[in-house]
Amino acid sequence: MDTADVKRQVSERIGAVRDELLDVSHRIWSNPELCFEEHVAHDVLTGALDRHGFDVERGTYGLDTAFVGRKAAGGDGPTVAMLCEYDALPEVGHACGHNVIAAAGLGAAIGAAAVVEQLGGRLIVMGTPAEEGGGGKVLMIERGAFDEVDVAFMVHPADVDLDSFWAIAIHELHVSYTGKAAHAAAAPELGSNALDAAVLGYMNVAALRQHIGRSERVHGIITHGGDKPNVVPHRSSMEWYVRSATAESLAALKPRVLAALEAGALATGCEMTYEWVNRPYDDLLANGPLDALYAANAARLGRVVDSRDAYPAFMGSTDMGNVSHVVPSIHPMIKAAPEGVAIHTAEFATHAGGDLGDAAVLDGAIALAHTAVDVWADPSVVTAARALL
Repeated sequence: MDTADVKRQVSERIGAVRDELLDVSHRIWSNPELCFEEHVAHDVLTGALDRHGFDVERGTYGLDTAFVGRKAAGGDGPTVAMLCEYDALPEVGHACGHNVIAAAGLGAAIGAAAVVEQLGGRLIVMGTPAEEGGGGKVLMIERGAFDEVDVAFMVHPADVDLDSFWAIAIHELHVSYTGKAAHAAAAPELGSNALDAAVLGYMNVAALRQHIGRSERVHGIITHGGDKPNVVPHRSSMEWYVRSATAESLAALKPRVLAALEAGALATGCEMTYEWVNRPYDDLLANGPLDALYAANAARLGRVVDSRDAYPAFMGSTDMGNVSHVVPSIHPMIKAAPEGVAIHTAEFATHAGGDLGDAAVLDGAIALAHTAVDVWADPSVVTAARALL
């Protein structure tokens, strides 16, 4: 088999739908939707898959905005899943560039579908909602979405090209303090200040941050701090993200954070309640054999792909981490903004919907689809990749 010729067919197929892929990216970018509310993106993507001959299931695995598309053609070779993300962030829209992820995943699926039958492989494309905190992939794992998958692929925009991502484990924490209201001028001694409890808890966590690991992060906001300045606040609330390198080290960090927050309640005579919300995200397992294939394919497109080891401080969290513990996975980063422009900023959102974002859609689609060709042409890669789980 001449894999170079097969990859040329893939590139030509993706090139033929170039305008459609960019239109999909721009439509999703122009309609930012939050976790589990991605109805426009769901409909745009599933409509495109319908047009390209995929068997599409909408609203799958109990999630209104999840979907699965399958190609009937193929054989008994490895099942490759191309994953799409498409939720946005409050205020700053697609500042994480999920419009790029969605369109690149769609393009990779269309390109790979052109050759899946001749290579004897199997192909799935999945729409995975609510990556920005809702844990859509975690729910889909629990409900069997990845039971038939051998390898899972996606690509994420950034300001550099990397073979993988430093994704660390995370769990979201919601905290509430309850005190006692009183007139803040006439009788403050009768009150218990829930805002003070939150502020002291925040400062305690700030002190804790000096003594946590280099790959650990704790950051939060006060979401309610009182109702009126002349009333001692009787309730307050906070939201926190607690992150650590692995699920095991995260489990050790969580009680330390709670102790810091509870001290704020103790000092002010308030009561504290808390809830660990949503599913925790696991760290991302880098997969050397698959990462190397993607990096080589992206390099052939003229991209300079560095090892994630060159950027040890470039870290975040994703529910793709949970997927990587279930099936061999890749989560490379593709340059979609000038170097130094950080994700989750308004400036990055602008580039995700601009020329650099468009280039990332097309190159990402081709590199992912070419990596699928490599897997189908040599299924022993899957065996090597699975050994790393």
